Amino acid sequence: MDNKDFLSSLSSVQRAQLTQRSNIKGLIHLMGHMGMIALCTSMILLEVLYWQALVLVQGVLLVFLFTLLHETTHKTPFRTAWINHLVGHFCGFILFIPSNWFRYFHMAHHRFTQVPGFDPEIEHPKPENWVQYMIHISGVPIWVSQAKTIGSHAFQQTTESFVPLGQRSKVKLEAQIYLIVYLCFFGASIGLAKTTLIYVWLLPIILGQPFLRLYLLAEHSRCPMVTNILANTRTTLTNRIVCAMAWNMPYHTEHHTFPSVPFHKLRALHKLLKPHLQVTSKGYLAFNKGYIEEEL
Repeated sequence: MDNKDFLSSLSSVQRAQLTQRSNIKGLIHLMGHMGMIALCTSMILLEVLYWQALVLVQGVLLVFLFTLLHETTHKTPFRTAWINHLVGHFCGFILFIPSNWFRYFHMAHHRFTQVPGFDPEIEHPKPENWVQYMIHISGVPIWVSQAKTIGSHAFQQTTESFVPLGQRSKVKLEAQIYLIVYLCFFGASIGLAKTTLIYVWLLPIILGQPFLRLYLLAEHSRCPMVTNILANTRTTLTNRIVCAMAWNMPYHTEHHTFPSVPFHKLRALHKLLKPHLQVTSKGYLAFNKGYIEEEL
């Protein structure tokens, strides 16, 4: 069975139940995620005992807003469109990833998953030795890439094939707005407590980025370059804390198989799809251990 066969096997009732979106569930989950960030922010600013360690925790919580940004590109975390749009731009701003541009990038990834020359994600090769692995998980390449994306789009119209011609001016304007807001934000901070900006945002996302890199490496690495989603995408079986922080995206094969399913329905989809999964891993430590042993 491939992903198309599986989708064909679902009844109309199952499809309707699986794709039911909810503002309430989305906002409750968002409040939980943002509540943890707010708690860490408060403890860092109050300089509680061992507050320095909380900078790393803050970073992990912030960089995993990427999974929410990713979900908003599908307009699934919330039933109301403008909430998805607003939350997407908030997450994109925090992570230096323009939301509209990322939507086109990510839609191309879904449309051409693991297809060389068409999937923009595989334009960045996976690490093949220890040096490449350490550089990859450091997050340096992604920061350089994101800086180039915002900078180039702000000053010239993109030629990236996955951005529709009619949307390229919109992507340019988006990058310009992001850049202006960043400059205003950082300029205003000069007269304020600069350490606040550093310790609750900039340093945390730098320290947290390696955790996101290790997480994302498991999604498609060491999967065959085929069109069958059940084979080219990996579901990582992990604990509920990681699932909650990552908005249930460890159920990645499930997400790619049926992208219209919101995060809070992915566990139900997993139960249906589980007998047909071809690539799984028992946790992120297990995946990276296997990756190191087999690839490096």
